[in-house]
Amino acid sequence: MMSTEYPSLSEAQARDAADPLRAWRDRFTLPQGVIYLDGNSLGALPKSTAVLMRDATERQWGEGLIRSWNDADWIGAPRRIGDKIAQLIRAAPGEVVVCDSVTVNLYKLMLALLASHPGQGRTILTESGNFPTDLHVAAGVARQHGLSLDAVPREQIADRIGPDTALIVLTHVHYKTGERFDMAGVQALADAHNVPLIWDLSHSVGAVPLDMGGDAARFAVGCGYKYLNGGPGAPGFLYVAGEALEFLGSPIQGWMGHAEPFAMTDGYTPAPGIERFLAGTPPMLSLLALEGGVDLMVEADDAALWHKSQALFDFLAQLMAARCPDLAPITPPRADLRGSHASFSHPHAWPINRALIEAGVIGDFRTPDVLRLGLTPLYLGFADIWHAVDRLAAIMDDGRWQRSEYMAKTKVT
Repeated sequence: MMSTEYPSLSEAQARDAADPLRAWRDRFTLPQGVIYLDGNSLGALPKSTAVLMRDATERQWGEGLIRSWNDADWIGAPRRIGDKIAQLIRAAPGEVVVCDSVTVNLYKLMLALLASHPGQGRTILTESGNFPTDLHVAAGVARQHGLSLDAVPREQIADRIGPDTALIVLTHVHYKTGERFDMAGVQALADAHNVPLIWDLSHSVGAVPLDMGGDAARFAVGCGYKYLNGGPGAPGFLYVAGEALEFLGSPIQGWMGHAEPFAMTDGYTPAPGIERFLAGTPPMLSLLALEGGVDLMVEADDAALWHKSQALFDFLAQLMAARCPDLAPITPPRADLRGSHASFSHPHAWPINRALIEAGVIGDFRTPDVLRLGLTPLYLGFADIWHAVDRLAAIMDDGRWQRSEYMAKTKVT
């Protein structure tokens, strides 16, 4: 039976009024009448980024032309923005570079690590149900190197790490369920067996506390268009701890990873630091858009962000339990075991999500039966959560999700 006890709209509004992050909402472009709960897939547009893009196109490109590689420091952008992301993940300067995509960066790191540990193990270990690109890349690399892909449920990961393991690839926060690995604990297990471990931080960076140095994590990739608000298709980033840079080389020897790219020599000499993982010419407009989003995250108080994320989650969970009990929560309730989104299962999650979008609440669906709601503290408030659940409860109560236009599957977003 549905509970009649749940927080009121006035309580939500009071919490928003007392929110120390409330003013940040005005720094984003958000459509009137829309509640955006999909910032964990594509972050909202920072207003400052629109200004940056005009400058990048009209002044830097339009007036500066090719001179802007030096005059506007385009050439230094991958490392410059990487150093800013390093602050967000508690890495050292010179350990992060922005380039390519998560997929390409994962491929580069996997091949680099396998080359540096020849003959170690016969399997690549990962989590079954991991984000598809991680599984696809890992399967392809395993096939190319005569290895086996060992994809097992999360609870079996620890027991599978052993002398037969060549490499581990794990996503820190699961894209669907929101479950979070104990990074320090799993990293210690991998280190005890001398097995390199790559973390995918795509649903972590800008969302949950990270301390790559403190947790002894040495290798990671991550996404720029989710919580970092870098724009659709924003470049990813790649992290390698300083001591590991001494023995790793990139398998893609592109000209931008050369020690002297403009010497135009036939032979290849890798750059001495993290820049060796660059490959082709940086996509400058995308990089500068990402920098705008990263600058906001660097400016924000990450402790306040995580505190609010937890409060939003608890508020949402309380409302959902009271008003939408048919949607079963699958995200761990403990803050240290989850990321910054909340997922719920229902056999008809697809049409429910379509009806919810039509009602002005943008969440998302993940196959086969998951409604996923992103909690982005910089621009999301408690009243937003209250109204979102209120609209969802109405959809469940009146059964409108059963309409044919919602039941028909078209494009999955």
